[in-house]
Amino acid sequence: MSRFSTLTAILTVVAAILALWYAGSVLMNRAWVMDQAARAGEEPGLTEIIAATMTQDRARLPAPHQVAAELYDGIFDKRITSRRSLVYHGLITLEATMYGFLLGIVVGVSLAVLIVLSRLADLALMPWAIISQTIPVVALAPMIVVLTNALGAGSLMVPKAIIAGYLSFFPVLVSMVKGLRSPDQMQLDLLRTYGASRSQTFWKLRLPASLPYFFASLKIAVAAALVGAIVGELPTGAIAGLGARMLIGSQFGEPMIMWAALFAAAILAALLIWGVTGIERAAVRMMGGRRA
Repeated sequence: MSRFSTLTAILTVVAAILALWYAGSVLMNRAWVMDQAARAGEEPGLTEIIAATMTQDRARLPAPHQVAAELYDGIFDKRITSRRSLVYHGLITLEATMYGFLLGIVVGVSLAVLIVLSRLADLALMPWAIISQTIPVVALAPMIVVLTNALGAGSLMVPKAIIAGYLSFFPVLVSMVKGLRSPDQMQLDLLRTYGASRSQTFWKLRLPASLPYFFASLKIAVAAALVGAIVGELPTGAIAGLGARMLIGSQFGEPMIMWAALFAAAILAALLIWGVTGIERAAVRMMGGRRA
């Protein structure tokens, strides 16, 4: 598919989403407009209804241009040190995301190595790792906050990082197990023929073979870590961060703030995935390979 065809397909999907969004804004915000018109004894026409639904300050579903204006204001028109700046809140969420992301990598890779090298660890750890993902993070987050406070963590960053790590370790674990087991029996037999030890087989064959799986898992893990950091800000009583910003918008009836923070989180996720992709390409070049 050519770049022009790809761009056309992307723009078509974006245009369809925007059309549905605007239509939804009119339908969901229409009731308030009609109620105000009835109180004033007026009967607005279709164009007046549409115009009124596009400019409500506390709309049920803000129009795309309203969200875009709030997003632009929060990113570019506010000082980074301002509590109303989305960059300020994004950096706080980013910090917890990166701590959780690194924690998830360490835990995921460590467990994967144990599971691959030990049959006992495979039987003992893998089922529990799978079961852990069935627990709703919304229910788990308050428990983690209470436990870390009881242990004297002294910082909201600790429970947020743990929650982010909890969501990000599983994709790394599953992908690394798959990657470490990806060498076929012929390759393993060949190394045994050359007298390679178990550790040499791991470092020379299993680990290099797992790198494509590892980098693929990082893209999922970093997005999951961001979700965990945002969710972790909700029960911690945080007053800063994108999750806290969404909560403030919800509690004070400011949907524009909530939607702008939501899109800021989506932009941050895209930047993080782009960063992981850049690291992957650099690693492939260093190893003398070519990214598919």
